[in-house]
Amino acid sequence: MANTSTTPMMEQYYEIKKQYPDAFLFYRVGDFYELFEEDAVKGAQILELTLTHRSNKTKNPIPMAGVPHMAVDNYVNTLVEKGYKVALCEQLEDPKKAKGMVKRGIIQLVTPGTMMAEGPNEAKESNYLTSVVTTKSGFGLAYSDLSTGEVYATHLKDFASVSNELLSLRTREVVYDGTLTEDNKDFLHKANITVSTPTPLEGEHAEISYVEQNLHNQAEKLAAEQLVSYLLTTQKRSLAHLQIAKSYEVNQYLQMSHVVQNNLELISSAKTGKKMGSLFWVIDKTHTAMGARLLKQWLSRPLLSVDQINHRQEMVQALLDGYFTRENVVDALKGVYDLERLTGRIAFGNVNARELLQLSRSLHAVPVILDALEQSDSDVLKDFAAKIDPLQGVAELISTTIVKDPPVLTTEGGLIREGVDAQLDRYRDAMDNGKQWLAQMEAEERQKTGIDNLKVGYNKVFGYYIQVSNGNKKKVPLDRYTRKQTLTNSERYITPELKEHENLIMEAQTRSTDLEYDIFVKLREETKKYIPALQKLGNQLAELDVYTGFATVAEQNNYCRPVFHTDNQDINVIDGRHPVVEKVMTAGSYIPNNVEMGEDTDVYLITGPNMSGKSTYMRQMALIAIMAQVGCFVPADSAELPVFDQIFTRIGAADDLISGQSTFMVEMSEANEALQYATKRSLVLFDEIGRGTATYDGMALAGAIVKYLHDKVGAKTLFATHYHELTDMDKTLNHLKNIHVGATEENGKLIFLHKILAGPADQSYGIHVAQLAGLPNKVLREATKLLKRLEAQGASELGPATEQLDLFAKVPNEPTEDKAEPKAEMSDADKEILDQISNLYLADKTPLQVMQLVANWQDDLKDDDK
Repeated sequence: MANTSTTPMMEQYYEIKKQYPDAFLFYRVGDFYELFEEDAVKGAQILELTLTHRSNKTKNPIPMAGVPHMAVDNYVNTLVEKGYKVALCEQLEDPKKAKGMVKRGIIQLVTPGTMMAEGPNEAKESNYLTSVVTTKSGFGLAYSDLSTGEVYATHLKDFASVSNELLSLRTREVVYDGTLTEDNKDFLHKANITVSTPTPLEGEHAEISYVEQNLHNQAEKLAAEQLVSYLLTTQKRSLAHLQIAKSYEVNQYLQMSHVVQNNLELISSAKTGKKMGSLFWVIDKTHTAMGARLLKQWLSRPLLSVDQINHRQEMVQALLDGYFTRENVVDALKGVYDLERLTGRIAFGNVNARELLQLSRSLHAVPVILDALEQSDSDVLKDFAAKIDPLQGVAELISTTIVKDPPVLTTEGGLIREGVDAQLDRYRDAMDNGKQWLAQMEAEERQKTGIDNLKVGYNKVFGYYIQVSNGNKKKVPLDRYTRKQTLTNSERYITPELKEHENLIMEAQTRSTDLEYDIFVKLREETKKYIPALQKLGNQLAELDVYTGFATVAEQNNYCRPVFHTDNQDINVIDGRHPVVEKVMTAGSYIPNNVEMGEDTDVYLITGPNMSGKSTYMRQMALIAIMAQVGCFVPADSAELPVFDQIFTRIGAADDLISGQSTFMVEMSEANEALQYATKRSLVLFDEIGRGTATYDGMALAGAIVKYLHDKVGAKTLFATHYHELTDMDKTLNHLKNIHVGATEENGKLIFLHKILAGPADQSYGIHVAQLAGLPNKVLREATKLLKRLEAQGASELGPATEQLDLFAKVPNEPTEDKAEPKAEMSDADKEILDQISNLYLADKTPLQVMQLVANWQDDLKDDDK
């Protein structure tokens, strides 16, 4: 806080900081942005800056750290990416002209949800700011990507639904008007979502009324108003690119929680968080950043309307059939820049000349695209082209105003073409003639003075000068020449004539630069008038980009066009494949499988060994359904599908770190979601339900869940389990069918067939899988003994836990450990070693491997003798 000895500058700093207590205040001082007090201490640590102090001679020196104003964006981005806010405090007047303290003020508050992503790594990512308001009936929610201006709004019944939407959107920041419970605060903190308070505005604002004009639900209107108010307050500039908010309901699309989307790895790999290994990685064949962002939106919100799905399929089919049309469109799209974000920069007023040229070049590609579509044989492509406005007037205006290769900075000239403005051309002529005059003056002065190496030069510090070497100083006419600068080997002079001409040239340069900037600003403002049309065009080109990508991936991967029926829930997928697994495997090595679930089958009970492909088979079905409802063709020979309303999954064993739940609690919570909310039109995937608890508890729960899904829900369900006892349920549940993943033994080794077969698996092969994992032979032998005894005794006859401990006691009539007494018969270890020797195929072993095997057998025999 300020004290009586605080300087005027620090008083100003403290006054501004008081208004933004939760943000790093970057305070402009000359060519630097300075951080003070706690901001400096914390900022120096995060940004790796040198921490210094202001007022070192006082008792309480002020911590200080600074960054160059030219490089401030990198530092701001680093802080914001870590979840912090940054308030940029700028000098609002020229320090040379200021009387007293330079006036300063906040020009922008940069927050996680308002950061304009500009790097190549962020081009395909949306950065959403979300607004949530509480109402008597629930919550209103609105979100926007500031870089594109898109706005969406919905209403939700409870905070659990809000939380799911926040995670599904991957929102970075939420503006929340209510009081959060400690659990909700903890959830948002663990989800790395910054929570901000609303910033209400007084009076009416055109941006707010424009954005909310099509919203009719009061909760949605309040959320949108709060969102735009926050944007106006933090950005402190025109937001002309904000679009009219689109209202949606979550049940208008195929519903999938963020957990389902993560489990199915739609956008990113669950292990790495990267694109590779996800469905998006396989089907993203887009050529524009806006196309990639739209594809992600489609994957998160598959359609329910068969008409809308069929329209997308028609577009894909037409582009798949029209190879040359597709290739011409793709070639043109490669020259299209990110129209959506260019439009946002135009509205923000921070677009430069090069980016305006990018816009112009993008628009020049549109006629090529339209020509390709119009020349095709497809009516659907022709209809699509007829709705596109190429905006060639904007393209020509920019390309005839801006030079071919303009500088990045817009304030130093060199932007505007010759012939655009007559006054600008006159200034340039004066500068060009000035250069000729200087060359002529240099020649004349050499002749007058007799100094052959006399030069007329210029630099930014001293302006124009006449330079004479020290050896010729005696020849300088001091009645006309005035000494200006002394160098080591020469002297520099000025004459009244040269000074006068310098003033003329400098005036022309200054006025020329100012005029160029004025022309550029007028061009930017003129382009701003076309923002709605540019946004519409950008969305149309993004759609076309996705369609061409779908056609390309269908052709490359041999995908088929799925057929939908609305009168039943039958599934008939022939030779379906998992799109991601298929891509990473050797060409042609993936083994396809059918999913045939007619009206007589609601539940597939899937058994088989671990690693055999049960989970892959289940995920494969879900991904085919999602791809189909997105409008993409699917990896199968043929596919007849219903339109699913929801997908529920319970796949994988992991704690939920965000909600703080254990593995088993997560398992039960996800199961409960399906039992509570699934309908006959849903798809349910359950993998190993019940394994997180004791055997009998787990088996009982798994059996009860299967029966409930069968009797009460009726959703198409794929239920994988290791509880073989459950396979008997097909005798009492008419719509349950047992299937299993085939496996066989060859020479004592387990071979996975990866083929789905009818009926239950004959055994679990758990010990075989353990053998593949490399467990010690002694452990495997002991497990085999225990398994045989369990099977002989019968799991249903096992007594209390104290009795079950007898399983590990010495078996009666086993040989004693008296080493002197010969064994009556060959031990199990001896038999196993003999089996291994008899089944050993020496031709595929190296001598070193054989030696290692013999050493292992010796160790096993010694262990068995102990």
